[in-house]
Amino acid sequence: QVQLVESGGGLTQAGGSLRLSCAASGFTFRSYTVGWFRQAPDKEREFVAAISWGGDRTLYADFVKGRFTISRDNAKKMTYLQMSSLQPEDTAVYYCAAGHVIKFEHTTGYEHWGQGTQVTVSS
Repeated sequence: QVQLVESGGGLTQAGGSLRLSCAASGFTFRSYTVGWFRQAPDKEREFVAAISWGGDRTLYADFVKGRFTISRDNAKKMTYLQMSSLQPEDTAVYYCAAGHVIKFEHTTGYEHWGQGTQVTVSS
């Protein structure tokens, strides 16, 4: 059974840090691009960051550059999103997704999605 399970979300104050994790199972994780997306209430899901299957290529949304870092451990079938300097506008449900994608920032092409983890940043 294909699964992506996010963890690490929670409540933090502005300026704080969180590390999200995404555990994969049921598919050949090492051959998939992994992306992180987020969705705030009443907003569309938006791209946050992605990492290629080999980890040699990453892409970030402009609004997280310099604050978030994506990484992966293929041996453990894990992907991570280290988030720092968090701001209230970063409050959202964060999803990880895996797929054989061409455009990292587009949701189309991502075949597998997790259920999401809530991140709340207070001012």
